[in-house]
Amino acid sequence: MEKYKEEFILFMVKCGVLAFGDFITKSGRNTPFFINTGKYETGSQIARLGEFYARAIHENLGEDCDVLFGPAYKGIPLVVAAAVSFHQLYGRDVSFCFNRKEAKDHGEGGSLVGRKLNNGDRIVIVEDVTTAGTSIHETAPMLKKSAEVVLSGLIVSVDRMERGGGAKTALDELRDIYGFKAFSIVTMAEVVEYLHNRDVDGRVIIDNGLKARIDGYYDRYGAK
Repeated sequence: MEKYKEEFILFMVKCGVLAFGDFITKSGRNTPFFINTGKYETGSQIARLGEFYARAIHENLGEDCDVLFGPAYKGIPLVVAAAVSFHQLYGRDVSFCFNRKEAKDHGEGGSLVGRKLNNGDRIVIVEDVTTAGTSIHETAPMLKKSAEVVLSGLIVSVDRMERGGGAKTALDELRDIYGFKAFSIVTMAEVVEYLHNRDVDGRVIIDNGLKARIDGYYDRYGAK
């Protein structure tokens, strides 16, 4: 596993973003783990998070990116942080853009803020997590309507590796529908592999008992 992925896993744990216990997902599933990106709350945290996104985008897409797009609301700080880090790490001044929930009917108008999209722009959608892909189904048509853009990819922080509407993961389903590369900074398989029986600040995050619960969850809800 790449070093930055190991660092990201520890970063999520220490920020309280990745938690283990008993949770109910929006879809009603009883899950032993939960990812809450709303826990990022300081300047240093969002700066570090931007670095992880930038590294994963660069690793998966290289130069195949002109604009980073962040769906409102959680995608807004993510896309700004990622664009800043992209410039700092790789010297590329990629643009960013995000949407309003409601179109503005005065001033410059419209629903998009930031880079004005042009025909041929290669766009990467930056999200926190996706379970059913609902926001992407809203975002992709909106971007296509703005200009004849190319959807190069979708990145999320963690691939939960659960079934979407069918037998595949939500990321695989979105990849099939839109034809872009869908990827994550880390997968839950990588998270479990790295944290199983590992001591972090004096405690084991995933012991054998929790590992068995996670395995049972994936036996029931994991993608095939």
